Amino acid sequence: MTASGEHTGTRDGVVRRSAGEARRADARPWWRRDRAVVAVITGVAAVGYAVLSLAKLAGFRAGAYDLVIFDQAVRSYARFGLPVAIVKGVHNDFGPHFSVLGDHWSPILAVLAPLYWIHDGPETLLVAQAVLLAGAAVPLWVFARRALGGSAAAHLVAVAYVLSWPVVETAAFDFHEAAFAPLLTALLLERRQAGRRAHVALAALALLCVKEDMGLLVAGFGVVLVGQRGWRSLGASFLVGGLGFTWLASQVLIPLFGGRADYYWAYGALGADAPAVVRTALTDPLAVLAQLGTPPVKLLTLALLLGTTLLAALLSPLMLAAVPLLAERMLASSFPNWWVPEYHYNAFVIVVVLAAGVDGVRRLRERRTRERGGPAAAGRTVTAWAAGAAAFAVVTVPFFSLSDLADPATYRHDARQRAAAEAVAVVPDRALVEAANNLAPALSGRGTVLLWDRTPRWAPWVVADVGRRTFPFRDVAEQRARVRMLVERGYQVRFEREGYVVLTAGRSSDGRRP
Repeated sequence: MTASGEHTGTRDGVVRRSAGEARRADARPWWRRDRAVVAVITGVAAVGYAVLSLAKLAGFRAGAYDLVIFDQAVRSYARFGLPVAIVKGVHNDFGPHFSVLGDHWSPILAVLAPLYWIHDGPETLLVAQAVLLAGAAVPLWVFARRALGGSAAAHLVAVAYVLSWPVVETAAFDFHEAAFAPLLTALLLERRQAGRRAHVALAALALLCVKEDMGLLVAGFGVVLVGQRGWRSLGASFLVGGLGFTWLASQVLIPLFGGRADYYWAYGALGADAPAVVRTALTDPLAVLAQLGTPPVKLLTLALLLGTTLLAALLSPLMLAAVPLLAERMLASSFPNWWVPEYHYNAFVIVVVLAAGVDGVRRLRERRTRERGGPAAAGRTVTAWAAGAAAFAVVTVPFFSLSDLADPATYRHDARQRAAAEAVAVVPDRALVEAANNLAPALSGRGTVLLWDRTPRWAPWVVADVGRRTFPFRDVAEQRARVRMLVERGYQVRFEREGYVVLTAGRSSDGRRP
């Protein structure tokens, strides 16, 4: 401890500086020295994500599941109501007034409502998601710079993040509450590194508003804090509070808003309920281990996640924070989307994994410095790792959705896409319409949209797709049979081209509406 009372060193990852260092840092803060580089990385990423997702929307490659669900929910918030998504409620038999708080506990979506006063449509969500995802690069950069002691390595970590496949796949697949997780997680870890307890608590509370299982992430972080002197009390409260919140949200709050506590139970291979899974774990732990690799794509996803840090995340106790969320998904035997590299689920843990990689390399550097008696070799280790992490992200680009940005077909509309635009244009504003999954987002901002599914809803307007199989039908033959049935019941064809059919309710043979 110096005469001024300030600590030096980085014990437990908390920044401790001498008085002279503090004055120099205050005189030239990082945001003045490096803000241009960080701004470029973040800004280019935000624009890239937005272009990617908006191009998919314009090309009719977005879906009612899930973009329209969130669009309807946030629109309801913007009108000072509960986040009702009629498309979700009707399709999943919860009723037309179903609040998405009965699906997932994500009240943080309400903060997007004012954006709908500027532009009321799904495009708003996609742009907001792009900004949120890219914005996490800033606190992650601060975390890496403090831990690694240099701007160059921190810049490379930021690049590794914005190019990482979990973030890219989130931006490419409609909109989800996962958009908030990287930014809030990065703030949580950076504020912990800075030693700001109140800020850490606020970030944790915000995470609990993202989704019901964010309590598992908070609990996992609590385990990390319990092992660090000076943070054990807060860590214990995170551990107990995180687990308790996940139970409260899934078993009490979600049912309170019309959902079911067991709706997303996905562990039938291990037991019919949580106590049964615990019994299986105690009596047959090998069955639990086997489930982690069943099917084998789970192991591929885990390998890709750890690959983002070249396995350095395994050197840090921070990786423990991600274990509960990973176990939640990898132990599942239902909902296959949970464990594949595609979709948005890996965005919930990518910042933890990358931060663990940074911390792991920091620990390795300190060990090499002690062993070799100088910082030169250790410094080369840090630079090589950061460059390798960025290179891994670059190498994976062709295998994931970011490569679509360089594909001219992403922006070129073929005959079917042009016909899709003509089909949705036939439907008048403020109409109640059943729409095929990929057509629904184009109608969501100007009408009330239901999913055209396997149960007739008898909406005044139907926009069908019989050119290819569309969710949730079994095959194209079933879709064509549905259109024939509607015509037989009195619906009139108003448009038909390239497999798209627009129908409007007419009079049936007995003079009544179908």
